[in-house]
Amino acid sequence: MTGIAGKVVAITGASSGIGEATARHLSEHGAIMVLGARRSDRLEMLAANIVSKGGKASCLVTDVKQREDVAGLVGLATERYGKLDVLINNAGIAPISRLDDLRVDDWDDMIDVNVKGVLYGIAAALPVFRQQGFGHFVNMLSTAGIKIVPTMAVYAGTKNAVRAISEGLRQEAGPSLRVTTISPGYVDTELPSSMTDSELRQQGQAAMKAIAIPASAIAEAIAFAIRQPDNVDVGEIVVRPTAQA
Repeated sequence: MTGIAGKVVAITGASSGIGEATARHLSEHGAIMVLGARRSDRLEMLAANIVSKGGKASCLVTDVKQREDVAGLVGLATERYGKLDVLINNAGIAPISRLDDLRVDDWDDMIDVNVKGVLYGIAAALPVFRQQGFGHFVNMLSTAGIKIVPTMAVYAGTKNAVRAISEGLRQEAGPSLRVTTISPGYVDTELPSSMTDSELRQQGQAAMKAIAIPASAIAEAIAFAIRQPDNVDVGEIVVRPTAQA
């Protein structure tokens, strides 16, 4: 794919789901992957697998709730490969619940991971992109932010916060930086495992089993945005199952 080979791409939440699928897909087309996630065993296994297939990959244990961790991931890219072309802010959680349940700790966690984690990514990569004169942010949203439904108010709020931040970033970025948002619908990932309400977790797992599309579909959408010419900025992509209401 023109526009992917040789690019240095850092991605958070890389150890499973959309992050893992994207890392594999981009590496197959020549991208140099810098992988961040909390689970060191899965992260190291993924990096080793990419390298065993002739790709290039490095990894660093990264908790996006920790600003220094995200800065370290960006630093790994620039120190080892001399640049960073793309930062994919992919890490996210969804401990959804009704507001009446007052799961305030879950609200805090979603804000810390889904919003502040993205801001930490921007804070780490934006100065690098400015100095280089090029760079691309890919921020993960959700169709939950497009169609608001009960139990997902806070989750949708975090995703729409990132939508607003991304649009502001795009307008401030100028002619040399790109900003893309991706809104997946039901995708076959481990996201339901982050739901602390057991009933909602079972419902989420059932819905994914019934209609979810593979994570590779989102990886291909991300690849589409990345491979465009430097003067083409794909602003937003929505990818959902045809069966999703």
